[in-house]
Amino acid sequence: MISFIGAGPGSPDLITLRGKERLEAAEVVIWASSLVPEALLDYAPETAKRYDSATMTLEDVLAIYAAHPDARIVRLHSGDPSVYGAMQEQIDYCLEHELAFEIVPGVTSVAATAAIIGRELTIPKLSQSVVFTRMPGKTSASMPERESVSAYARIGGTIGIFLSAAHPAELQRALLCEGSAFHELTPAVVVIRATWPDEEVHWTSVGELAQTIRGTGARRTLLVIVGEALTGAVQRSHLYSPAYAHIFRHRSQPGSTKGRPTAAARRRDDSLR
Repeated sequence: MISFIGAGPGSPDLITLRGKERLEAAEVVIWASSLVPEALLDYAPETAKRYDSATMTLEDVLAIYAAHPDARIVRLHSGDPSVYGAMQEQIDYCLEHELAFEIVPGVTSVAATAAIIGRELTIPKLSQSVVFTRMPGKTSASMPERESVSAYARIGGTIGIFLSAAHPAELQRALLCEGSAFHELTPAVVVIRATWPDEEVHWTSVGELAQTIRGTGARRTLLVIVGEALTGAVQRSHLYSPAYAHIFRHRSQPGSTKGRPTAAARRRDDSLR
């Protein structure tokens, strides 16, 4: 069995319980020292074979799978493996060679950053959508034209931008393109190595974004989040409003503590009858 596991953004205790359990039972662990903290390997048995994929090609990794067809293999991916994880080609290999596999989701650096800065990324009337994207960079051939940063900037919402530390000026221009929903004062945050011991958080604006990124000196493990949601809530959500009813709750007067009993409470009451 090959387990593709989201290792989380950095802090070893942000791996899921399932991911930790798979590591504890692993016979082979493949991880990238450039992206995943070595402390996570402490969860694996001392007898587990360890391979650092930082310098490996896809073919190198697949060769390990082929060499251990019956082993419990853990492939650690930073964040969540479904987001810029280069996981799909490995899944295709497993399907082609009829190898059992599973995917264990992980905490993304976007979710970690939202927690670090104390912000919700979806705020009524400000942002109801969150987009993960990146600048083209060296892999521009793989970037669909319709998915450019500029295209999303014209829509607005909250944008999490990965893999763009090397192109700060281009990123700022894309966010301020003609027709953009953003402007120079739109809030932005730059986070480097979220949840790692040397984490850095830099609050800025779209108009100062390029200068802020250059000032960090970072070339990788840098995430940018942009959007008005970063200002915080300006309007109360309907979800817990007394005037908003849904299947689990009736409308009530503001300030009223009277509510519909929970399912557990109803079962308890029924058992006493």
